[in-house]
This record gives sequence, structure tokens and C-alpha cells, in this order.
Amino acid sequence: MTTYDVTTAKIRELPETLAQEANDFIDFLLLRHNNTRWQLWTLFSETLESAESDLADYLPNLEDYENRLARGEIQW
Repeated sequence: MTTYDVTTAKIRELPETLAQEANDFIDFLLLRHNNTRWQLWTLFSETLESAESDLADYLPNLEDYENRLARGEIQW
């Protein structure tokens, strides 16, 4: 029996929710082995992390900016 056959048999034994999880992982493996798509995914995930980290400082920076405007330290 080949690795493919053993893996397929194991997947057939999984309940639907775990089969979906296995399917998602297979999609990930296929993506990772496609160099162009993997580079795009890496770039996207790095950009997303950067955007989310910068967003955490948005409100405090906005409040500081508004306070500096109110004190006349800067002009709009």
C-alpha cells in the first residue's frame, strides 16, 4: 500500500469536522510548495501583522495629536 493510499484511508475515517481540518492543511501544503503563491502569502501575512500592530497605537496617537492641536503646539 502506498503512502497516498494509507493517507486516503485515514482521511476517510475522520469525522467531517476533522476531515475539513485535514483538507485545510492539505491546501496549506499545496500553497507552501508553490513558490510564487507561497511568496505572495508570506508577503500578505507580514503586511497584515504590520497593519494590525500599527493599528494598536492608532487611538493613543490620535488622542496625543488632538491634545497637541488643542494646546496650539501644532496646526492642522
